[in-house]
Amino acid sequence: MKKLLYLSSFFLLFNCAETVKKAEISGIDKVKEIHEKVITIDTHDDINVNNFTDSVNYTQRLTTQINIPKMIEGGLDVSWLIVYTGQDSLNAEGYAKAKANAMAKFDAIHRLCEEIAPDEIELALTSDDVRRIVASGKKVAMIGVENAYPIGEDLSGFEEYYNLGARYISLSHNGHSQFCDSNTGEEDDIWLYNGLSDLGKEAVKEMNRLGIMIDVSHPSKESMVQMINLSKAPIIASHSSARALCGHSRNLDDEQLLMMKENGGVVQTVAFRSYLNTEKNDKRTAYMKNIYTQVADSLGIAWYERSQIKDLTESQKEDFFNNYRKVMDIGTEIAKTKTDVPEDVSVVDFVDHIDYMVDLIGIDHVGISSDFDGGGGIEGWSDASETMNVTAELVKRGYTEEEIEKLWGGNLLRVLDEVQAVADELSKKTT
Repeated sequence: MKKLLYLSSFFLLFNCAETVKKAEISGIDKVKEIHEKVITIDTHDDINVNNFTDSVNYTQRLTTQINIPKMIEGGLDVSWLIVYTGQDSLNAEGYAKAKANAMAKFDAIHRLCEEIAPDEIELALTSDDVRRIVASGKKVAMIGVENAYPIGEDLSGFEEYYNLGARYISLSHNGHSQFCDSNTGEEDDIWLYNGLSDLGKEAVKEMNRLGIMIDVSHPSKESMVQMINLSKAPIIASHSSARALCGHSRNLDDEQLLMMKENGGVVQTVAFRSYLNTEKNDKRTAYMKNIYTQVADSLGIAWYERSQIKDLTESQKEDFFNNYRKVMDIGTEIAKTKTDVPEDVSVVDFVDHIDYMVDLIGIDHVGISSDFDGGGGIEGWSDASETMNVTAELVKRGYTEEEIEKLWGGNLLRVLDEVQAVADELSKKTT
């Protein structure tokens, strides 16, 4: 009798274990199915022109967080490659120097799509382009401009950027530009215009005319308010999160989020540690500081804290970001051998921000971005190869396939369509 009871218990446990195992497999299959069906778009990936040459480029699995092999591994369909230029003096000399940098990045992106890997990745200009290219089996590149500073004071530069493929532009970065105040003004409460300059107001109209999405991830709150009031089209925040959960000036507070909803725009939640969970990030950063410094020293690489970056020369910044991922990756591996490492900011914290914004402003106004190769990356989504982990967390929290499709790109493409429709209407009125 005892033997029979034992065997009965054994088979009951075995069947339970098999049920759990099947449930886990079923869950993984569901994530894969959804992830493969939806178009996944990351709206902010920085680049270094040194990675766009015949010998070193995105067809290779570089140490960069974004490249074609990693996009394939993680099932990331669309990467918005960024034409970023740091802030300098508001004069002709500064604008000219910045323009050369911006043009080099435009050239690099076109070289990748047209010469280096035309069979693997293609530049998209519209939502129809995105869907066509994805259906063809290729990866998609799109172009965003982080800081309109290189345009100078000649508004024709916006059309030049548009013709080169730019489909969103931020009017400032870390510092007040000729167009508007930056969020960085919060630090010292010093502002140039209390929002937009007169030139900035004209820039908003010009972007509406051309069909370029206006990006408010770096401008000040007052600049954003004025942009929304002036713009005839929805706007975006290409890489920002919720300020209610993390009080960084780069995030949007509830008032701003509700304005984005009213405007019809979209906020692309960003996987950047210090914009997601300040407490976790600060503890982890303090612990990892010595490890990263030791790694950099051993490699002969100059290493800086993020607070120092704004004071570096363009050459120093380029070197820093070129080596940033290498140092981080080695440091992360070293940390895995430690037992006292503070908890890292993860995909869980990232989706907490998505949850918060969806609850506040609705599923139609929230999206996803990483800021890869510009400081972004979290535990679970440290590079493009881990992209499916975001979908897994969304599935775990009960988001439907339709909702995940909106978050991963549907909302962003809808805004792009609306911005381009406004441009078409404005064009008809002037002809």
